[in-house]
Amino acid sequence: MADIFDSYTMAGAWDEMFEGPGVVRAAYEPVFAALQPLDTADLAFRAEQMARSFTDRGVTYAHAGEERPFPLDLVPRILDALEWDTIVRGVRQRIRALEAYLGDAYGGCQVFEDGVVPYRLLHSSPHYHRAAHGVQPPGGVRVHVAGIDLVRDVDGAFRVLEDNVRVPSGVSYVIENRRAMTRVFPALFAEAPVRPVDEYPQRLLAALRAAAPEGVDDPVVVVLTPGVHNAAYFEHALLARLMGVQLVEGRDLVCSGNRVRMRTTRGEAPVHVVYRRLDDDFLDPLHFRPDSVIGCPGIMTAARAGTVTLANAVGNGIADDKLLYTYVPELIRYYLGEEPVLPNVESYRPEEPGQLEAVLDQLGSLVLKPVDGAGGAGIVIGPQADRATLDRLRAQVMANPRGWIAQRPVMLSTSPTLTGGGIAPRHVDLRPFAVNDGRDVWLLPGGLTRVALGEGSLVVNSSQGGGSKDTWVLPRHRVPGAATRSVLTAIAEGDELPPPRDVAPRELGPAAAARGGQQ
Repeated sequence: MADIFDSYTMAGAWDEMFEGPGVVRAAYEPVFAALQPLDTADLAFRAEQMARSFTDRGVTYAHAGEERPFPLDLVPRILDALEWDTIVRGVRQRIRALEAYLGDAYGGCQVFEDGVVPYRLLHSSPHYHRAAHGVQPPGGVRVHVAGIDLVRDVDGAFRVLEDNVRVPSGVSYVIENRRAMTRVFPALFAEAPVRPVDEYPQRLLAALRAAAPEGVDDPVVVVLTPGVHNAAYFEHALLARLMGVQLVEGRDLVCSGNRVRMRTTRGEAPVHVVYRRLDDDFLDPLHFRPDSVIGCPGIMTAARAGTVTLANAVGNGIADDKLLYTYVPELIRYYLGEEPVLPNVESYRPEEPGQLEAVLDQLGSLVLKPVDGAGGAGIVIGPQADRATLDRLRAQVMANPRGWIAQRPVMLSTSPTLTGGGIAPRHVDLRPFAVNDGRDVWLLPGGLTRVALGEGSLVVNSSQGGGSKDTWVLPRHRVPGAATRSVLTAIAEGDELPPPRDVAPRELGPAAAARGGQQ
């Protein structure tokens, strides 16, 4: 083994790089060969360079009240073509089923009449919005963008851990990770041809334009952000810039006559598609939280009138409610007549008679998750929890069984990761990003691999101190030396971007102008 792997000890989980001690998986052989001449000090130096670059570019995240550069590990995570094909088929299948469920739940409710899902699950969901009932989005698409969290078990099989179809985030890290790796480690890409990720902004824009209201030939698309203080603001700005559309805040939009317009220096301009990056509750104070100051009053009424499309649709939260997650295999069989390509993690529903007692009896050996939690918040890993934590959890679950699901712990696969003590195994998951244009569900080749940086930790969320890896998907026919310079890398190195196509380049809303024109 290479010097940097001399002290590497495989954990009791599926290892992404090694089949056994000293035995490298075929997909990793070119990367392993490229890493051989390096030592830990060289890797640490390159990691410091990347961290500095991320800080300069604003690729940061908030952790413990402090803005830090997003941790990117230098050893990539690699998926061969066959593995990726399985993921693509499984994620597409899942999104088709969730689309069908959303259309049914906000329409005829046949899935409840047939007893596949109980009515109480819908009406007790905090993300069910009556304002969305009966709204028919163009093309029937409610999930324009999705992020499906996958884990690999001890046998090497991928399983679905969570569905994210409200406001999935993290794709900017995929783009920036690739840009950084091509600059810091160009030799790796020369050795192993990798499918590019720079197609995502164009795919997203095409899907958003396809979602425009009927009769609009040249739709105007905007990205709606909560503002500069949002943790994902960098992503909002990056996607708007790469798509060539305007980045707006709620105060940049005005709704009258059931139509949405954008304030510009030349007057108000029509808006047809809003890629909104804020939660339902804050979107429209007339329909949801009346104290929201970051939304646009009346925008939900315009969506009901069919003059503007909201992406993703309001009310999608009922589909990534973690309790509904336990029914998705049944939904796939019910709507599609197919068996799930990607299985769920074994799960329990404490709200069902008999299952509550089973969960409470095994509390110390299960993972408990709040059904509406995000970013890893509220998760309790029973085998790692102390007695006081389990006692509090028991009381919470007994008081509100509907608010929790329980899962068997999955020993997430590990990947070699640079730590303070050298290269060591760390647990990883994978979030593939999918774009749905109504005709096809396209997956960004790779997605976001998140890393639990603490030894033995299973929590990969960046908000809980996790990091990431550049995720490579190998083509079906690998051609040595076939790597190419990506468009995003060219942009990052100083090439000029075209101005936004929807509005003249200098036309900024007042909120954007107050920020010095930063869009």
